[in-house]
Amino acid sequence: MIPVALEQSLSTSGRDCTCAFAPELRFRTSGPLHHSTARHRRATAPQRLVCRAAGPGVLQKLGKVLREKAGGDFGRVFQGASKTRERLGVVDELIGLWTLENAEDTLEELEEVLIAADFGPRTALKIVDTIRDGLRQGRVKSQDDIRAALRTAILKVLNSPEQPSTLSLGSSRPGVILVVGVNGGGKTTTIGKLAHKLQGEGAKVLLAAGDTYRAAAAEQLQGWAERSGSQLIARADQQQKPASLLAAALDAAKRGNTDVLICDTSGRLHTNYELMEELGSCKEALSKRMADAPHEVLLVLDGTTGLNMLNQAREFHDMVKITGLVLTKLDGTARGGAVVSVVDELRVPCKFVGVGETVADLQAFNAEAFVDALLPTAQVAAV
Repeated sequence: MIPVALEQSLSTSGRDCTCAFAPELRFRTSGPLHHSTARHRRATAPQRLVCRAAGPGVLQKLGKVLREKAGGDFGRVFQGASKTRERLGVVDELIGLWTLENAEDTLEELEEVLIAADFGPRTALKIVDTIRDGLRQGRVKSQDDIRAALRTAILKVLNSPEQPSTLSLGSSRPGVILVVGVNGGGKTTTIGKLAHKLQGEGAKVLLAAGDTYRAAAAEQLQGWAERSGSQLIARADQQQKPASLLAAALDAAKRGNTDVLICDTSGRLHTNYELMEELGSCKEALSKRMADAPHEVLLVLDGTTGLNMLNQAREFHDMVKITGLVLTKLDGTARGGAVVSVVDELRVPCKFVGVGETVADLQAFNAEAFVDALLPTAQVAAV
């Protein structure tokens, strides 16, 4: 649906349009726009009260709806965690040989297994110490107990952040999401998939093409906008800075009665201080336009990079205060154990996982399902 304010200011060329209240931007549509067509769309579009109703709490409900639908395709998560699950396969052998007499030796070996599975030394020790406390307090007495304690300890880490694992989009429109990450991590693809999910719940979504460095970045995002049914704002002036573009996009979102604005940013190495400083400027520009924006700062992490993602996360968190993680490329090559370490050190929840290439292949993160995929119970393994 085209926002009414924009509807009156767009040309009808159907491709590169300008926005009357933000003339420095180019507003792209996937086809010719006519007032009568827009009115018809408003009349025939299905109504989703979760996004359309006025008043506080609406955007919070939207985040919860996405969370409630997280269990839709456990098989994809299970398959995606196969490499980490393979590395953890020796856990069953260790537990099978475990006795109270050799408990300490077993725990030390278990710590080594967790480190090899990309949990990282700090997190591996924390998990093993939790099991060790259970032994001392008499709660862990058998092989079944130690396996259950291991699953519980990992789950506790994933559920430990004080920030909610659901999307937090504020109490008044638009909810603003800033998406950051290194080059090649799947950032733009994640934005398209997230836009598809939000549009599917009846939200009016606007995408801001803030990646002004990568060639064809705006065109790639335009493709995702068309597939997800969202609108896209890109810069018309090649000299416009990313911070200025995102600020103007937020102005457009407010005037166009948009539910959610998703801001793309240029991929950057976390070691490039100058580009990281620019990312801070992008966040500051949004905050100046809307006091509590951005409501979410999502860091996209490539699931195949293992513990390298921890260093990335530290630097991005120091610069823009990450509020949530998105674990992408969760296929058979992913090293998903590392995300447990990131959550543990930064106290930031994982909110989404990417499990494929299609527009629908983004799932809200479910900690219980993720632990089941890493250390399946007999019932889960039999499914």
